[in-house]
Amino acid sequence: MKLTWLEPSQPFPPPSRAWGASTPAPGLLAAGGVLDVPTLRAAYSQGIFPWFSEGQPILWWSTDPRMVLHPSEFRLHRSLRKALHRFAQTPGCELRIDTAFGEVVRACAQSPREGQSGTWIVEDMIQAYEALHAAGSAHSVETWIDDELVGGLYCVALGRAVFGESMFARRTDASKIALSALVALCLRHGVDRIDCQQNTRHLASLGAREIPRADFVSGLADSTKAQPFPWRFEPVYWDELSALRHPQT
Repeated sequence: MKLTWLEPSQPFPPPSRAWGASTPAPGLLAAGGVLDVPTLRAAYSQGIFPWFSEGQPILWWSTDPRMVLHPSEFRLHRSLRKALHRFAQTPGCELRIDTAFGEVVRACAQSPREGQSGTWIVEDMIQAYEALHAAGSAHSVETWIDDELVGGLYCVALGRAVFGESMFARRTDASKIALSALVALCLRHGVDRIDCQQNTRHLASLGAREIPRADFVSGLADSTKAQPFPWRFEPVYWDELSALRHPQT
């Protein structure tokens, strides 16, 4: 199995050359390169993302199938509907965007994950996404209670393409509230899918599903070149969720 070693500014190989399902690392495409803003933008615009642990070189992936959440398919369970209603009606509860990006990323890095003993959000990755945020291509959606950050997520955004990265919660449902807000924001601005990269039971329970990588990549060019939408959240955006078909559990 041959793996491309990237030099700085070297173009990525096509995602179709990523290692297949029968290999030790399905979806692995390349190693090396740099984590600067132009490289990250080029990667995401082709359906490629970095993922590696401390002590490893930069590893680039393009998984097949790809886990995707279509905002119109978001499963707003009864318990989450109640949590959103309480949150919206309780003084001191706020949904903010991009007010504590670095804190959100670091909280995600420290959040324990089922089946993982460490984190892929190493210091080099934190600095890279902070630079991407400063360049306007990464955002945080934050859940605040009484001026305390209790949950949130961060994502990459190019045009009208949104790529979810990681979530954390310090209070019950805090990360789900942030994800619900991201879904509402995407519904408001016509974003038709949120990239979730890899399959997890948690994401599947909220409506995410796998699609072939070829289908995922084919729609990226138009989405990433589209006019960006404003990353701000208004309380009225919660109404976007009311039109979704809600499961009864």
